[in-house]
Amino acid sequence: MSSLDLALIGNSQISALIDARGRIVWSCMPRYDGDPRFCALLAGTTPPKAGFAEVELTGLHNAQQRYRRNSAVLETELRDDRGNALRITDFAPRFKRFGRFFRPMMLVRRIEPIEGLPLIRIRVRPTYGYGHQRPELTRGSNHIRYVMPDLAVRLTTTAPVSHVIEEAAFLLDRPLTLILGPDESFADDVAETARAFQIQTDDYWQEWCRYLGLPFEWQDAVIRAAITLKLSSFEETGAIIAAHTTSIPEAPDTERTWDYRYCWLRDSYFVVSALNALGVTRTMEEYLEYIMNIVAESQDGYLQPVYGIIRERRLDETVVNPLPGYRGLGPVRIGNDAYRQVQNDAYGSVLLACAHVFYDQRLSRPGDQALFRRLEILGEQALRRWNQPDAGLWELRSRTAVHTYSAAMCWAAIDQLARIARHLGLRRRATEWARRARQIRGEIIAQACAADGGSLVASFGGDSVDASLLMLPQLGLVRARDPLFLSTLARIERELKRGDYLLRYAHEDDFGTPTSAFLVCSFWYINALAEVGRRREARRIFEQLLTRRNPLGLLSEDIDPTTGALWGNFPQTYSMVGLIRAAMRLSKPWEKAF
Repeated sequence: MSSLDLALIGNSQISALIDARGRIVWSCMPRYDGDPRFCALLAGTTPPKAGFAEVELTGLHNAQQRYRRNSAVLETELRDDRGNALRITDFAPRFKRFGRFFRPMMLVRRIEPIEGLPLIRIRVRPTYGYGHQRPELTRGSNHIRYVMPDLAVRLTTTAPVSHVIEEAAFLLDRPLTLILGPDESFADDVAETARAFQIQTDDYWQEWCRYLGLPFEWQDAVIRAAITLKLSSFEETGAIIAAHTTSIPEAPDTERTWDYRYCWLRDSYFVVSALNALGVTRTMEEYLEYIMNIVAESQDGYLQPVYGIIRERRLDETVVNPLPGYRGLGPVRIGNDAYRQVQNDAYGSVLLACAHVFYDQRLSRPGDQALFRRLEILGEQALRRWNQPDAGLWELRSRTAVHTYSAAMCWAAIDQLARIARHLGLRRRATEWARRARQIRGEIIAQACAADGGSLVASFGGDSVDASLLMLPQLGLVRARDPLFLSTLARIERELKRGDYLLRYAHEDDFGTPTSAFLVCSFWYINALAEVGRRREARRIFEQLLTRRNPLGLLSEDIDPTTGALWGNFPQTYSMVGLIRAAMRLSKPWEKAF
């Protein structure tokens, strides 16, 4: 049965998910949101007939998997019941070449015998049309071409081509190389090229990690989260996707199966903050450029919630019939109709993210008055929308309300414009935006109070709480030790907490009552505990959450509060960013650590 005990490899152009036996079970080409050429992850409960690539070891007894230190290069060791063993090394090449980054649409697989003579079969079974069709095969002396209507890929290998095509068993008595990539002739020595690519890719990631800003504690967890965040960036445009998969359900027996291979603007504030804390300024700047291009393309400042990785606006949602879904739990969806929704929190997220270009002197293109005037258009939208109904942060599909978090983010947009104007010396604009921010802040707090005045609530005039209220002190709308927030925190603990995990909300929505906890909400809760002075408790919960990462150190979107099983799209950028930010907040400072 499929599991989220998966490893991620990639190079900021393509990626692949590899299971504990070393099978490639998910990989989209030619980019993250493309057709999955390997789609076995969504092939249901029976063993898939296609959509995977594997090295099957006869008599498999044990499998162990690990990343190379500070790297996105993966090693899987398989051992049979007679003591024979092999190692599979998987990676997507990424390194500097001719003054630019070399990140081809390419997966490299090196197979080495490490004990005895393992008996193996090599199976490479790509698909297209979301698992609906198998490609046409043609062969050469050292390669196999997989020809599809929209793409042709070439497997160049030192393994016997006939053995690969026929999937015949043979003894692994020497190292083998498989390079799956563009349909181009391979002029160089295949094994030597793969070896050199691995060395250079390893060197790239280890050098990249050397410059990370890390907390004193939990460095391994933060490094893996940082690498995962980098692997979620699409370097051509700077977009950072929410996850690498589509349609992993949020919980068993639910239709909450969404396509997350796109870029949500609501994530921008959190992602940029994490990248800034890590010191990953190049990726941060590329992501900000992606966002600012979206702003520039919007004449009136209207922002939709989600865009494609090359800033596509239409992401029409359809159901794919050939694929049964993860563990048979469909439907499998392509596209995401959330792009049609109104989500007013995006204006604050974008303004808070873009504010970095005005203050961070490491960036190559500092913010100026021209950019400020463009951002003021977003502020005007925030002024019009702060008290208007929307689908909210949680993207409710059949109902709207004036959500407190959306209103708070609109206020944050306006407040941030006042701060940027002061920074630029624009006194009149600073005064005007600050006046509007003060007025709106008072009205939000008044309208977001419960009827009895005992706490804040999730929507104006509502009677329930949601986890987004935990973010209000960080935004500056209320103080963390304000009695109103402390009572809100206590109510969230009573109504949303399940063990050490938090639900997004506890009320029924379009698909029933949620049962899985949303992992980033647990990280928000940890940060809120730290802000109100409950630091020891925050550290305990954080360390417990770290134990819920999969064996490769990765997190999905959701978790079953009872079993600890991971659910939802994977790996989830929001969750990994939550881990980074919580670790930075809770760690002992370096100067007091010795």
